[in-house]
Amino acid sequence: MTDVHIRAAESADLEMITAIHNDAVAHTTAIWNEETVDLADRKRWFADRATAGTPVLVAVDDSGVLGYATYAQWRPHSGYRHTVEHSVYVRSGERGRGVGRSLLESLIEHARAAGVHVMVAAVESSNLGSIVLHKRLDFLQVGRMPQVGAKFGRWLDLTLLQLILDDRPMPDVVA
Repeated sequence: MTDVHIRAAESADLEMITAIHNDAVAHTTAIWNEETVDLADRKRWFADRATAGTPVLVAVDDSGVLGYATYAQWRPHSGYRHTVEHSVYVRSGERGRGVGRSLLESLIEHARAAGVHVMVAAVESSNLGSIVLHKRLDFLQVGRMPQVGAKFGRWLDLTLLQLILDDRPMPDVVA
């Protein structure tokens, strides 16, 4: 991988982010949605991420956006406030070149700096490349849920992995 830069996404990146998202929807089981989205949807999504203070990172080179990564609170309840689930998507034709790894490493670094305690990965179980990548970055496989999803006329299994980002002995207390 040469001349790839990871940075915060900008509004100008949203067309490519939308294209990458829609390609993953149409051709992979990385996203379990079956409907593509339009640019207006990604603009709302981007604004929601900004409001929540969660990052959207992009990998770029001279050809434009190669992939993007983000995280958000894992579940909506306050007891999960120290845990996030992340997503990393790489443009078709760029996968397997280290773009996903660079994005995930940057996302982990961001999460640590933000005081996140645990990062969760939910990966379709046949996506061995993603599972191996997570394990290489010290994620532990903590579960497998058979047939919890469906896409392309088949059942999908979900592999759960997690990375504990700090050694905090106790969480903060909500007053």
